Amino acid sequence: MKLNTLKIFSFVVFLSILSCKENKETEENNTSQTSEEKITKSISEEKIDSVNQLAANQYLSMAKNLEESRYPKTFYPENNKFETSNSGWWTSGFYPGTLLYLYEETGEDSLKIEAERILTDLKREESNTSTHDLGFMMFCSFGNANRIDPKPEYQEILMNSAKSLATRYNDTVKAIRSWDSASWNKASEDDLVVIIDNMMNLELLFWATEHSGDSTYYDIAVNHANTTMENHFREDYSSYHEVIYDEATGDVKKQITNQGFADDSNWARGQAWGLYGYVVMYRATKDDKYLEMAKNIAEVVLNDPNMPEDKIPFWDFDTDKIPNDLKDSSAAAVMASALLELYEYTDDAEYFTVAEEMLESLSSSEYLADQDELGGFLLKHGVGNMPNNTEVDVPLTYGDYYFVEALKRYQEI
Repeated sequence: MKLNTLKIFSFVVFLSILSCKENKETEENNTSQTSEEKITKSISEEKIDSVNQLAANQYLSMAKNLEESRYPKTFYPENNKFETSNSGWWTSGFYPGTLLYLYEETGEDSLKIEAERILTDLKREESNTSTHDLGFMMFCSFGNANRIDPKPEYQEILMNSAKSLATRYNDTVKAIRSWDSASWNKASEDDLVVIIDNMMNLELLFWATEHSGDSTYYDIAVNHANTTMENHFREDYSSYHEVIYDEATGDVKKQITNQGFADDSNWARGQAWGLYGYVVMYRATKDDKYLEMAKNIAEVVLNDPNMPEDKIPFWDFDTDKIPNDLKDSSAAAVMASALLELYEYTDDAEYFTVAEEMLESLSSSEYLADQDELGGFLLKHGVGNMPNNTEVDVPLTYGDYYFVEALKRYQEI
């Protein structure tokens, strides 16, 4: 009798376990289905392929107009003026970086050949210690080249670039110096200027530690991000563009703007730089405080009452001409790329949805150039520096780069 009772009890336990397992599997399936429903895509593969092919054609056309050792900056439609820079300008890395992204997406060898041509010239900047923008210049270019086709030569250039960037670190302020010149940025000679853009250059330092095993670069990046997190953001997580520190003490002297509407306004691309930068910080460290910071910065973008319906932000969220002011397509491109990566870390569908809306707008005729338009650039309506009246309502090489990157990320989700 006891044996039969034991058998019955065992069978009941078995059925209970089986039932729990089936319920758990059902819950997991439902969760998976819900997650898939959250990110139903509205931009078709055909549309993305079409945009990438247009971009490839545009950039190959642009390449024909580039003189030796010159890099595209912008194009002025009103007088058909194509503006370029030398390799030392902060945007020099975006042209080869865009070519390499488009090579990945289209498989056109001519894009890679042109990228390799310009990389041969850009290599000289590996020893440039006069700029904080070596991440933009060298990681967007050689970083992508090494990712696609790893080579010891590329890795040596990236390490040398990281070493050059590290020379600008100040251990008292615990931040990387941005601009050297004090004459035009409201600082004195004994001050240290840091701009929010500098968050975008830390990725190079993380790569350097991963490659070399030397934690010096990692520590510099973390210290810079922590200092920026403490002093560059207001209580609502909107950001100042520029913070001026006392180089000797590390004290904050001023929190101002150079490219925004006002010292206390929220310059759109600055908000984008901060968002992207802290997403990278979480990717590199897996420290939850950086994920929370990225989410808080994103909320400013998502909830600002002045965000236009097409999700392409005005060049500054707080100008006195809204809703009749200019929008900045480059800010939207950076935001879209950052929000897509943030979505992958959080599974928050709102990030994906807003990024998708941005990309839909940028891929429309309102913002995307036609074939043979804009000197080969992609996005119309970028705003470089409104207060100084430079590169206003024009295509921008970094807008193109982050637009192509965002489309790539969108396609891979």
